[in-house]
Amino acid sequence: MTLSPSRGSALSVHRTTVDDPLARPLLDELAREYVTRYGSASDLERYPSVEFAPPGGSFLLLLERGEPVAGGAYRQYDGSTAELKRIWTHSAHRRRGLARRVLHVLERDAADRGYGRIYLTTGPRQPEAKGLYLAAGYRPLFDLSADPESIGPLPFEKHLENPQP
Repeated sequence: MTLSPSRGSALSVHRTTVDDPLARPLLDELAREYVTRYGSASDLERYPSVEFAPPGGSFLLLLERGEPVAGGAYRQYDGSTAELKRIWTHSAHRRRGLARRVLHVLERDAADRGYGRIYLTTGPRQPEAKGLYLAAGYRPLFDLSADPESIGPLPFEKHLENPQP
């Protein structure tokens, strides 16, 4: 799948696995970011890679000229809900709408696999992620006026249109 060009180059979606060496630079940078913000990247080890593989899950990279610039995944949360994980844009490629593109592809893929709802959590020290999910139509399952540090992980949901049976 090729997405619309960005800055003169084509973006493509590469469906793969968490263990793909092409994903390593993004996942390593994500781990460093978690350590910087939270002191640990243990969340990245919480789920085995098989949970992000079909038929219940998906892992994808957004490539520009063959290089990974963003990525994300989902896993089965329950029978009708996919849980988004690992949404990440490489620091050199931010502010270009790439994370929103990853969200769109993951949402469409989840709907095609019959999921009717997406659930996710983001950390209280990730205001950029909170803003992204709000702008993309996700409903916060927490009090937006509360101090995020008093809540812990910030849960969101979005109901998908036209899930396939």
